[in-house]
Amino acid sequence: MAFSDSSRQSLIPNFLYSPSSTTNLLIAKTANYSTPSLFPSPSPPTDSQNFMIPAPSEPFGKIEMYSPRFYAACTAGGILSCGLTHMTVTPLDLVKCNMQIDPVKYKSITSGFGILLKEQGVRGFFRGWVPTLLGYSAQGACKFGFYEFFKKYYSDIAGPEYATKYKTLIYLAGSASAEVIADIALCPMEAVKVRVQTQPGFARGLGDGLPKFVRSEGVLGLYKGLVPLWGRQIPYTMMKFASFETIVEMLYKYAIPTPKNECSKSFQLGVSFAGGYVAGVLCAIVSHPADNLVSFLNNAKGASVGDAVKKLGVWGLFTRGLPLRIVMIGTLTGAQWGIYDAFKVFVGLPTTGGAAPPAAIEAAKS
Repeated sequence: MAFSDSSRQSLIPNFLYSPSSTTNLLIAKTANYSTPSLFPSPSPPTDSQNFMIPAPSEPFGKIEMYSPRFYAACTAGGILSCGLTHMTVTPLDLVKCNMQIDPVKYKSITSGFGILLKEQGVRGFFRGWVPTLLGYSAQGACKFGFYEFFKKYYSDIAGPEYATKYKTLIYLAGSASAEVIADIALCPMEAVKVRVQTQPGFARGLGDGLPKFVRSEGVLGLYKGLVPLWGRQIPYTMMKFASFETIVEMLYKYAIPTPKNECSKSFQLGVSFAGGYVAGVLCAIVSHPADNLVSFLNNAKGASVGDAVKKLGVWGLFTRGLPLRIVMIGTLTGAQWGIYDAFKVFVGLPTTGGAAPPAAIEAAKS
């Protein structure tokens, strides 16, 4: 059986498959029929080739840019990139949240890890990993999927000339629009996660934590932190996507002598990780005050933004837990872009960044 060079090999053994025309011809010859047929005769098969069936299509096929399959692939990549990375850094997130809520007890990163290890053991470092995985998987699906959608949508509205001229504004608008939706998906799990992580006696995890939270504060209580969450995540995501796109473009333009389309896929993924890490550091700084607010409000029943500012102070809002969050978010964002672009490469799509806006690409094709 012959395949073109661009064809992907099936995961099922090749000897079971053959193009239908070849299969029919083999069956016809074996059965001495003049008309090819997949069901030639009730007589017993005399050749193992009779069991051959038409070759399946490629596992993913060719995904057209900005088609429904394209957005579905980006959504799946977002689930993997955000869900897995946030779950992996659960111990860091746990220490950060406790430093924000009880700075007297958790005075530093080192002492924070020591206190948690002494009081809760190794298993305590992964408290809240289930709501973290589910919440950030849902957020990642909306964040990346809708970002690609809104980026194309706003580029089409602007037209090729203005989409190129004001591409940074398109990145900012697309990411902000996507994050509004993504945070609605994240907020309930974030509320339970913070409560489980910062109040050890509250619940063991999501299974008992979610019902207990709802009984205590009602369903709407799960969205008590939505506005502060928007305040944290929208600037974070705008910085995450706009700075990443700009950094990657600058790297290919000024630092890498080879054009992007001539670089290997593994090299492109390395650029994605590097650009993502730098973007993550900027994200952490921009969104940190709101992150402190979210942790405070989700931990204290009936607390308000004013209560948080009064207790933490303006300086505390900007600095408490910031060094740890810079390390965590930098690594997290770099890994997210690496995983997201790796998945895109896996399904046959180009990596993100370093290219003209969608409207300009479409105009060039026409």
